[in-house]
Amino acid sequence: MIAAASTLDLTIDGPDLIGVLETTAPVVAAARSVRIVPGAIARVAAALAARSSGGSLPVPPWDKHYHWHDDRGRAVNVTLLLDALNFCFWADPGEARWTLTYDDDDLDGYWALAASLKRAIEVDGCPLWDADFLRHIGEDDVESIFHPTGASSGRIPMFGARVANIREVGRVLCERYDGWFGAAIEASGGSAPDLVRRVVADFPSFDDTALYAGREVRLYKRAQILASDLYGAFDGRGWGNLGDLDRLTAFADYKVPQILRSEGILDYAPDLAARIAAREQLAPESAEEVEIRAATVWGVELLRRALAGRGVAARAFEIDWYLWTRAQGRGGMEPYHRTRTVFY
Repeated sequence: MIAAASTLDLTIDGPDLIGVLETTAPVVAAARSVRIVPGAIARVAAALAARSSGGSLPVPPWDKHYHWHDDRGRAVNVTLLLDALNFCFWADPGEARWTLTYDDDDLDGYWALAASLKRAIEVDGCPLWDADFLRHIGEDDVESIFHPTGASSGRIPMFGARVANIREVGRVLCERYDGWFGAAIEASGGSAPDLVRRVVADFPSFDDTALYAGREVRLYKRAQILASDLYGAFDGRGWGNLGDLDRLTAFADYKVPQILRSEGILDYAPDLAARIAAREQLAPESAEEVEIRAATVWGVELLRRALAGRGVAARAFEIDWYLWTRAQGRGGMEPYHRTRTVFY
């Protein structure tokens, strides 16, 4: 057990349009296994402010090499598909990780996912923008999309769930949006929070909620990252011209809490730390798992506020992008927590 941090300011300083901050704040306040360290937030904010340029955090640009894009609007559907599949890339101890080679680059995790979709479209001629194709896709086609490169590669984890999510994307697009996700963006009035709520309501696999002490906790990792990915993929124009992006929160996954812990912002109780070090899986919606994710949301939110106090303007999703990118390939960190789930 770890003492909850009573000195944290968990008040919400603006309209909480998706309810993530509101529902995760009580978890952070009552947490028994995870706490946020205020002093570490101040220290990290000072370091990031020193690296900033012109009052802006050096957020990495949207990658245009591994992500597929076109000029005909079909990338709207492909971006939705990308984030319907953006979860759980780690392998169990002793098992080979899923990898592939794209343009002579050896990739795993999210980058392998993005490149596998691009490869399927450009090399194999697979129409991954076609909602009718997606809702009827066969397992052999999905195996082909994710076929690994190299004899040492494992199979992509949770294959059956990925097949189900692909079919769900196609089915919902056909039934509600005439096959095109751009209609959902239009129906949301170009509002990022409204789009998040719509996606969660219409696509069950995006409904990332949990129960903690009998109360609903909203995390909405993939629905929120979808809104930010549209912004990135379309350079903030057209289908990426979304309003209220500053109302999004961090995307509570397993890599961002890992680097927050490495920076001292998150502190785990000894029992939880030992379980994570032993690579023991945490059950979905277990108290410890929900506490890690809630603390991730608020750790980034409090870091955002600390940066603002130092004259650095950064939205929560941009801080998330920055931290996630820094975590890739960084050595010396404790292992990330492991939970088999479709939500991250």
